[in-house]
Amino acid sequence: MSTAIAITSGKGGTGKTSLTGGVASCLAALGHKVLCIDMDIGLRNLDLSLGMSDRALMDFTDVVSGRTTLEKAAVAHPVIQGLYLLTAPLTQPRDVITEEKLRAFLAQAKASYDYVLMDAPAGLGGGFRMSVCGADRALVVSTTDASALRDAQRTVGELSRSIRSLHLVVNRVQPKLLRQLRTTIDDAMDAAGLPLLGVVPEDPQVMLAANRGQPLILMARYGAARAYLNIARRLTGERVPLMRIR
Repeated sequence: MSTAIAITSGKGGTGKTSLTGGVASCLAALGHKVLCIDMDIGLRNLDLSLGMSDRALMDFTDVVSGRTTLEKAAVAHPVIQGLYLLTAPLTQPRDVITEEKLRAFLAQAKASYDYVLMDAPAGLGGGFRMSVCGADRALVVSTTDASALRDAQRTVGELSRSIRSLHLVVNRVQPKLLRQLRTTIDDAMDAAGLPLLGVVPEDPQVMLAANRGQPLILMARYGAARAYLNIARRLTGERVPLMRIR
């Protein structure tokens, strides 16, 4: 059964977009047909994480408004089979995008793809609400600092009104910093009020891959790349032990 997953964060800088691209790449590598949708109008970056910045010509609002079909707008990744991107517009669309239209669009996408991953804008504004209106489940991405966890908790409060399946991903984890702060991943779970889906270490390869225009899994097998794969496998129902980050 196809699933639409909103990937959200209470604030910027949590690595949400990199995680979206990384998990989507791994789901495709596992044999699933995956559509990534960048929902961040005016601030899109998912194309950079996927190495597809020069390929996306149409955006999701073109499909929602009926100017083109999903089949024509979604761009296939040049290397990773089964991975597709539908980007966001650079400016506010001239057409009114309603929740009803978005729900119908997502239903269409779910009929064609196994997984639809939506990179939602950070924060709790109108773009966030539109991005999650048709999601079956949501991942809240946070770092371990207090401000990110507080914002994650607020995000959970908004999401819990309409989405039952909510999980936390703790990203950019630095064990040395955790020790200095005298905190743990369990503390992060308690602060966010969510069950944990995955832990991702701080990894310089993430930024290096984005700057080179390549998905991380084409460059690395350990660190964040391994964590993305573990999260992807858990999303498919596998039981995978949490990564030990030293």
